[in-house]
Amino acid sequence: MELNKIRNELSIKGKNGIGFLLAAVVIWSIITIIFFQQIEIKQKNIFMLFSTGLMFPLALAISTLIKADWKLENNPLGSLGSYLNLAQIIYFPILFWAIIKSPHDAIIFFAIITGAHFFPYGWFYNARPFYIMAPIMSVVIMFLGLYLNGENLWLIPLTLVILLVVAILWLRFDYKNKSNLK
Repeated sequence: MELNKIRNELSIKGKNGIGFLLAAVVIWSIITIIFFQQIEIKQKNIFMLFSTGLMFPLALAISTLIKADWKLENNPLGSLGSYLNLAQIIYFPILFWAIIKSPHDAIIFFAIITGAHFFPYGWFYNARPFYIMAPIMSVVIMFLGLYLNGENLWLIPLTLVILLVVAILWLRFDYKNKSNLK
């Protein structure tokens, strides 16, 4: 029971990580715009990678605006969130392989990695939306990638933006319910 109390505290004080998800919406919206451009796929992939550099400062700014405490230094699990986020970087060799060997598929790999990396946050924040939305994001992106067959790739990041917004709304509802019970 004590562990659930700690996880719910993370959920409430960190607002289920919504600041980071809102930053992801901005980044993936930028990526959508990049993939709308009439430029070579290699350039799109480079710009896509560069856009991710905005993630952390943007997430910090948004977290400050919405008054979400993402550090949670007094919570024994507080630093785990940072490790879970850094774990996504471990998957970047797959993305780099795709950029080199299959440039048209790199956006699909990146979107699947992004969606899938949310799964452990279900445990971290004691929030069911992460458990459900992470596999939905990954599977929807995979099928969309199979359907698109290398054309209209802008639909991949746009779809991820939409799914992220759904996750944010659901996580906000989860956060509000936990806040009201406190």
